[in-house]
Amino acid sequence: MKVAWSRLIRFVATDGRTLRGEPIMPSADFDLGFVTESDKLQAKVIVDDDLYDTTGKTKVTDEVVTVKRLLGPLTKEDVPILRCVGLNYAKHIREAGRQPPPFPSIFFKPTTTVHDHDVPIVIPKIAQDDQADYEGEFCIVIGRDAKDLSESEALDYVAAYTAGNDVSSRKLQRDPAYAGKVPQWGFSKGFDTFAPLGPCLVASDLIDDPSKLHLKTIVDGETRQSEGVSDLLFDSKKLISHLSQGTTLQKGSIIMTGTPGGVGFGLNPPKYLVPGTQIHVSITKIGTLRNGVVFA
Repeated sequence: MKVAWSRLIRFVATDGRTLRGEPIMPSADFDLGFVTESDKLQAKVIVDDDLYDTTGKTKVTDEVVTVKRLLGPLTKEDVPILRCVGLNYAKHIREAGRQPPPFPSIFFKPTTTVHDHDVPIVIPKIAQDDQADYEGEFCIVIGRDAKDLSESEALDYVAAYTAGNDVSSRKLQRDPAYAGKVPQWGFSKGFDTFAPLGPCLVASDLIDDPSKLHLKTIVDGETRQSEGVSDLLFDSKKLISHLSQGTTLQKGSIIMTGTPGGVGFGLNPPKYLVPGTQIHVSITKIGTLRNGVVFA
């Protein structure tokens, strides 16, 4: 679907206003995730409340402002629900000691998990005991209500793509002493700030084939995850079609498509998130989502 903008950022301007805008890219490969005030990045202000409007009411105006600080592109109020896919990369399935599922394994994150770019992830006390972990993910943004879609029409309902981090608490997810006999993902992945998104939304018409993208997660300067989106067991079309069967995918919904191998708990020895950890989730054509870590 065609939206009014090509890239959408949310930011604090030098005049103090919090705005959404179309960034004026200094170059085609410029990474918005590393923008600072000193870059003096400019953006054209976007007006209207419907980010995914296709009727022409939402416009990229001629008003040009300077970005002081980049935020995440979406607020909690912009996202009705986050649908998440577990075990969707072949390497991560092996890493978790699991067999490939016959259909997508789905869980949900509450919208209170939505978090800004370049703002620390807050690990609550219940998840601080050697279990907080990162999961870099390619994310789909649904642009109009969708139900009972075929795979061939699925991408017509995508407004944009972005990068995300499905922050997870492993003991609460997998350890029988904390999670019970059956692993559970809702509580362990649902804490406030546990779904940073960004650094921008990239309109779907700029990415004709999501499978050609490459995802990389760098933690404290070390590349931990590096995988093509083509390694997804269930690709974007299959996920959207499957999730829409009998269910309305609301405009603004996020689909977090799963994470590759290389998460902290799969390393030997495991490496969990601690105060001061810096996480970069970088996806080609989208940019780098950056977050630090603090303990509450």
